[in-house]
Amino acid sequence: MAERTQQLIVVTGASTGMGASAARELARQGLHVLAGVRRERDADAIRSTGIEPVILDITEPEQVEALAARVAGDPRAYAGAKFALEAVSDSLRREVAPLGVQVIVVEPGGVRTEMAARGIATANQLAAQMTPEQDQRYGGLVQAINTLMASGTASGVSADAAARVIAKAVTTRKPRTRYTIGRDAALITRLTRMLSDRALDRVIAANLRRHYPKGAAA
Repeated sequence: MAERTQQLIVVTGASTGMGASAARELARQGLHVLAGVRRERDADAIRSTGIEPVILDITEPEQVEALAARVAGDPRAYAGAKFALEAVSDSLRREVAPLGVQVIVVEPGGVRTEMAARGIATANQLAAQMTPEQDQRYGGLVQAINTLMASGTASGVSADAAARVIAKAVTTRKPRTRYTIGRDAALITRLTRMLSDRALDRVIAANLRRHYPKGAAA
């Protein structure tokens, strides 16, 4: 624990959900967390022992530069957590490994956070603006995806459970290159290794088809 208190870690998207839970779990384990949030009220909500909120919108260069300066000016050894895109994780890991930087991918399945509800609300707003032709073509698909998302979230793990996986991934001395969160993520990861691309497409399509409204074309 004494060693970890000397470590600084950055968690982006720490206002709610997995980001907030990960920040709290890492702080509980003794790390000093720079928690990226976009609003002052979110900063006030998450500020606590071991958690230092920073206003961070990753599309704003000034805020990114301010965070980089904060990290660079800190006297402690620090670790960075980054959610890398699956497509570039392997090449990035190999590129920075000689520099002592480890790239770890955490792949969550269904997690009970507010993200799904916000995504569904946005999808419904966009669907309401579709033309009749667009609605005929895509309306059933939008409803199916929304239903699948709501179902997966409701049956998913808690944000706290997800946070424990994230904390384990970034604090273990010899981490795996990939971690999954939830049974659904673990299953799809196994299927990608066992099935051909076409077979996996059919499995995913069949699962989505179950969520189409009655009478809609899948």
